[in-house]
Amino acid sequence: MFLNSKIKGAMVNRESFLTNIAASLTNHWDLPALTDYNSETVTYGQIARQIARLHIAFEVFDIKKGDKISIVGRNSSNWGISFLAAVTYGAVAVPILHEFTPENIHHIVNHSESKLLFTGKYILDSLDYAQMAGLEAIILIDDCTVIKSGKVKVETAEKLFDELEQRRYPAGFMPQDIKYHNDKPEELAMISYTSGTTGFSKGVMLPYRSLLSNMLFAETVLTGLKHGDNIVSILPLAHMYGLAFEFLYEIITGCHTYFLSRLPTPKIILDAFASVKPRIIITVPLIVEKIFKKQLFPAINKPFVRTALRLPLIDERILKRINQRLTDFFGGNFIEVIIGGAAFSPVAEKFLKRIGFKYTVGYGMTECGPIITYEDWTTVPLFSCGKAAPQMEIKIDSPDPENIPGEILTRGNNVMLGYYKNPEATKEAMAGGWLHTGDLGVIDKNGYLYIKGRSKNMLLGANGQNIYPEEIENRLNNTKYISESIVMDSYGKIVALAHPDHDAVSAENLSDSDLEELLDKARLEINTQLPPYSQISRIRIHTEEFEKTPKKSIKRYLYTK
Repeated sequence: MFLNSKIKGAMVNRESFLTNIAASLTNHWDLPALTDYNSETVTYGQIARQIARLHIAFEVFDIKKGDKISIVGRNSSNWGISFLAAVTYGAVAVPILHEFTPENIHHIVNHSESKLLFTGKYILDSLDYAQMAGLEAIILIDDCTVIKSGKVKVETAEKLFDELEQRRYPAGFMPQDIKYHNDKPEELAMISYTSGTTGFSKGVMLPYRSLLSNMLFAETVLTGLKHGDNIVSILPLAHMYGLAFEFLYEIITGCHTYFLSRLPTPKIILDAFASVKPRIIITVPLIVEKIFKKQLFPAINKPFVRTALRLPLIDERILKRINQRLTDFFGGNFIEVIIGGAAFSPVAEKFLKRIGFKYTVGYGMTECGPIITYEDWTTVPLFSCGKAAPQMEIKIDSPDPENIPGEILTRGNNVMLGYYKNPEATKEAMAGGWLHTGDLGVIDKNGYLYIKGRSKNMLLGANGQNIYPEEIENRLNNTKYISESIVMDSYGKIVALAHPDHDAVSAENLSDSDLEELLDKARLEINTQLPPYSQISRIRIHTEEFEKTPKKSIKRYLYTK
């Protein structure tokens, strides 16, 4: 089934994802597995015991194999255990970004037909259980206690689970008791939603084949990672980039993952790197760029340093010192810093390459769970995001793929089954047997991919979250004083360009300052309905009507530049 099946490493089974999870829990039973930073640590054996208890709960709630289980909350050990419990049971996991609004969460739970919801306490308080009528139960991620249930009394649920657990495992749950779902390559493992809003939801259906293929990829490139190594998880587990490479592969390898359960500010991240000394670092451009700008840029911009950097002999020593300083910021113990999820600043990338910093830029998308291209830091050319990953192929839809940008197409074992309940979108995305990424690029003669832009309207948040302008524009266009609008990314901020409803403005005899004040008030109101990463920072007034195509859609490209 799988390409490169002769490659050996941490994986004990190259056809079954869950067999590798079971083997790791068994083989690393007493090793530390997960830590909520500056809090408690659980071992691999404790993970297995908690999974067994949750499986008993699933049975009590009459959860069947193939039923959907939603998970929404900040990164934590229990978030990871909840995910593992769902897939090892044979249920379909539905991770939801904790930054989604209650309305978004209600929609995803209902659209996915989830029977069970794991959620954090701070999120639970904002949810309306009545709007998720299909749920059998709600379990609090914080301590895995039952909050809502139609099957058993909440007050007696824990006692019931205790009794069933004692009856099933009278000598206590042991490694030999691990028996998980027998997964098949094309079987649905999880649904990852790229958006939360009705009308724009795309539930990416990822089979076990995709999860396993991404793990096989990680095994071939993270060859220096071994059991017992430390990792710091800073990306959302509800996003495939963080889930695959800061959690799942580390579980299979036997690593010790530390979760930053609080908002991962640069200071918190650097403190964690200094104390944990992670062996591999998975991150997004924003974090690296902030460190570059705040820690390195002021130093290298001093007149003496700028002059010295032009002198060959001194230049080499200064660059080496800067590289060591930046390496120390990241804990000093890493094999490589892998950057992905959004476009990387060319200025920062060029400087990192110049000083010899151990970084590489990968490329992927949720629909590939997530990896498409990668190359080791020692060989990847400047501004390239690597070659096609193992199990994957890429090509450019262009008459001259080396020189004329075209849409990036990909196929292989990582690619999704399709979009949940959306056959039209699936057919369009998978036309001709290739996944159409919506991104533009070129490929050089050695197979290295260079991304040149995006052909879709989607924007990317700082941590790689998908931002759909149409969602925000629809809200703007429904306000009293806006006729039409365009939402764009301006230097990392979401900015709206709005054409006023002149009839409404004239009817109330509004001045320019009056209109600006009212639009800003509307902006603040709309932001309460949006996740933090997609909130509007500013509305700029565009007095003329936007130029349209024959189909009366705005020629977006004329304005987003």
